[in-house]
Amino acid sequence: MEKPSKSAAGLKELINQVISDLEVTPDEYRKIMEYALEDSNIDKEEQALLAQFHEMISNGTVQRVRG
Repeated sequence: MEKPSKSAAGLKELINQVISDLEVTPDEYRKIMEYALEDSNIDKEEQALLAQFHEMISNGTVQRVRG
């Protein structure tokens, strides 16, 4: 089994910071997406993290708010 990439660990940390208050600002959202795309490759771990993050937004667990 492959180890998660360093970028996946960083992405997880960013997402955890955002969901700690259950709100995401446009700037925070942009930073998460830029971080995921930074190395021009979204690996399986990053895909899973982003899918979970977007699901939390879709189901209302995390609210998108104005900056």
